[in-house]
Amino acid sequence: MLLFAGVFLAGGRVHPLRLFTGSRRSALSFGAGVSTAYVFVRVLPELHDARMDVVEAMSGGPLPFEGKIIYFLALLGFLSFYGLDHLRARLGEGEGEGREQASFRLHLAGFGAYVALLAYLLVRDPFESTALLALYAVTIAVHLLGVDHSLRLEHGPAYERSGRFVLAGMAAFGWVLGLVIALQPVVTASLVAIISGAIIMNSAIMELPPEKDGRFVPFVTGGMVYGALLMLVG
Repeated sequence: MLLFAGVFLAGGRVHPLRLFTGSRRSALSFGAGVSTAYVFVRVLPELHDARMDVVEAMSGGPLPFEGKIIYFLALLGFLSFYGLDHLRARLGEGEGEGREQASFRLHLAGFGAYVALLAYLLVRDPFESTALLALYAVTIAVHLLGVDHSLRLEHGPAYERSGRFVLAGMAAFGWVLGLVIALQPVVTASLVAIISGAIIMNSAIMELPPEKDGRFVPFVTGGMVYGALLMLVG
């Protein structure tokens, strides 16, 4: 939880990957590669595991579509953040302080829920080993550095003044919920599916560096190195 909250409180000033990449832009590209590797090597297989959890939980009766609802929930998470980004962009096209504030509040509400759910799953997702838990925490922290960077560029002083504190607070809120509330396995599996789709979308729209500003070699290096590490851990 402290790691996630610290990303928003200090992310604009400190980027640990710069120790390896030399520049902030290269660090962001390397981090994008790390998160993308996690999506393909860990998130996609987790959707299959979540489906099996639903099938087992509902084994007492007929199960429509044999648990494929999990993939629909992943699609729902994917489309929700596509819609959030689209609506935010539409609001940002107009002029006036009111539209800017509406765009900022919409972004903050969507990512506040996103951060809280990621922190909740840090506590409640049944990781198979401490190593996998650590990899999840590090990967999501790197992912959130990309989120922080994107929101900082998009909303500037408003995000610096209040938004980053709200997201840090939502990380703490999600962690506390994870400590005090244990949901049924089928519900947790559904949340994993939704957040998986959301991670895929956010990796695409925020973390993949634009062609004119990205760093190809750090991005590919981050993806290949971290993907290989995930394969070794299992």
